[in-house]
Amino acid sequence: MADSMALLDYLQQAVKDGASDLFIVAGGSVSYKLDGTIQPMDNKRVFPADTETLIHELYEMAGRTEERFLSTGDDDFSFAIPGLARFRANTYRQRGSKATVIRVVSFDIPNHQALGIPEEVMQIASLTHGMVLLSGTAGSGKSTTQACLIDRINHTRNAHVITLEDPIEYLHRNHRSIISQREIAIDTANYLSALRACLRQAPDVILLGEMRDFETIRTAMTAAETGHLLIATLHTKGAVSTIDRIIDSFPPTQQSQVRTQLSMILSAVVSQQLLPDQNGGLVPAFEVMFMNPAIRNLIRESKNHQIDNVIASSGTEGMLSLDASILRLYQQGRISAQTALDYANTPEQMLRRMGSGT
Repeated sequence: MADSMALLDYLQQAVKDGASDLFIVAGGSVSYKLDGTIQPMDNKRVFPADTETLIHELYEMAGRTEERFLSTGDDDFSFAIPGLARFRANTYRQRGSKATVIRVVSFDIPNHQALGIPEEVMQIASLTHGMVLLSGTAGSGKSTTQACLIDRINHTRNAHVITLEDPIEYLHRNHRSIISQREIAIDTANYLSALRACLRQAPDVILLGEMRDFETIRTAMTAAETGHLLIATLHTKGAVSTIDRIIDSFPPTQQSQVRTQLSMILSAVVSQQLLPDQNGGLVPAFEVMFMNPAIRNLIRESKNHQIDNVIASSGTEGMLSLDASILRLYQQGRISAQTALDYANTPEQMLRRMGSGT
C-alpha cells in the first residue's frame, strides 16, 4: 500500500465529500458511499496487511483496545475527531482478514426539516407515556429520527431522558431536559440489564436503541406500561409487520394476552425508508400510525391486516400512509414519477392520484 492514505486522510475526505459510510475491505480500493452509491476513493487496492494497519489506526484513534474484536470477530463503537465529525465503526473479520465500515455522524443534531422528517413524525415528541416504535431496514435513518425526537423533547419539555445505545451516535447537551446517555458494553453490560436498571433512575423518557430479543421486548413493554414514554427501534418494514414482530416474539400460548397488552400500551409506530431523489441523493418516506379505538380493537382481535386501511383514512388524526408520504414527495418535486410508482404499496392507485393531483 505504498503512497496510500492514512486512515485520518480517508476520514477527512469522506466528511469533505459528504459521504455516509467508509468501507475498508481487503481485495479492493478503500471506498465510500455517496448518495447511496459505493465509489472507490483512489485506485489502490488494499491487502490484508493494509487493512490490519488501517484498523490498528482506527482503534488508536478511538482510544479502544482490540480485545473484543479479536475474541468475537466483530466490534461496534463510536468515536469523535475534534473539528471533523463523530464516527460509528463496525469492525469484523471476513475471509480471515480485518475489515471495517465506518459511518459518518455529524457533531450537531440534524435539522428535521432539512432531512425531510415531517411534522406528523415530530409530534411524537409531545407524547408522555406508552410505547413508540420506529421501524425500517438497516441504514434507513432510524437513529437520526430518534435523535431528532430526543432533541425536540430536550428543547420543549422538562424531563429526564435516558438513552440506551449501541453505540452512542449523536451527543445531546442538556437544555430543558436532563439527558443521560448510556452506551452498551461500556456504561452497562447489555440492553436488558440497562433497561431494568433504568426503571430505578427516575426516567420520563427511555430511548432503546434496538429491541433484539424476547426478554428485552417484554421488559420494554413493562416499562411502557408503568407510565414512561419508551421509544425503541425494530428492523421491520411497515406498522403491521412491526406489530406482528412484537406479538410473534412471544410463545403462542401468550400471544392473545400480548395483543391485549400491546393494544393498551402502544402509542405510535413510525416506519421509514429512503428513496432516490431528483438530485442523486436520498429522501425519506414515512408511514405514521397513532393509536385510536379502531386500531386498538384490530390488534386485540388479531385483524392487523386491516390496519393499513385505517391509517390511510385517518389523516385528520395525524396519521400518514406510506403512499401519501410518497405522493407528497412527488408533488413537492423531490422524487420522480417512476420512483413514486416503484416504491408505492399500490402503484395503480398512486398513478391515478398523481394524475388527478390529489
